[in-house]
Amino acid sequence: MTALQPMLAAELAGLASALAPLDEERWSRPSLCEGWAVRNVVAHLTMAARYDEQQFGSELAADGFDFQKMSDRIADRDGELPPATLLTDLGSEALATFEQPGGGWAGSLSHVVIHGLDVTLPLGLGRVAGDEATRLVLDALVAPGDRSLFGVEISGGLRATDLDWRHGPEGRRQGTAGELVALLSGRTI
Repeated sequence: MTALQPMLAAELAGLASALAPLDEERWSRPSLCEGWAVRNVVAHLTMAARYDEQQFGSELAADGFDFQKMSDRIADRDGELPPATLLTDLGSEALATFEQPGGGWAGSLSHVVIHGLDVTLPLGLGRVAGDEATRLVLDALVAPGDRSLFGVEISGGLRATDLDWRHGPEGRRQGTAGELVALLSGRTI
């Protein structure tokens, strides 16, 4: 484990707490992920809580090892789970101790912060992720060069208006830290 694992667990708990009061209608609202409602994003985010390595491998094989196809199928299917089940999965030990293959703990943290914003921003809940986690994700998204890891142009600089974070000297584009994470992740707000 690493110092990021407790931060990951805290971010998952914070997201679960923010989503717990939602009624059925709000769970079915569109998210920032195209074609996915809030419930589908949370189902995607919590896959590691429901599928062990062997089950995951079987699901992936069923879709010809096409991760995107499998992810879409599982998000659609598991998005039908009751919100209480999805919330339990968000708070599970399995998810809080899941290290992203190929992305490590930083990838797991980015996954929850980015997908958390995919649901909280359209719901009007704003950013629920902590400042330190959000800074780490912002720093990871602004790779050296003129584009973010998701291909978004970042020349001219960026500045968060609600967090001490800046990229580049000018800060031509400004927004809340949550809006910047969404922008750098290729989302349309």
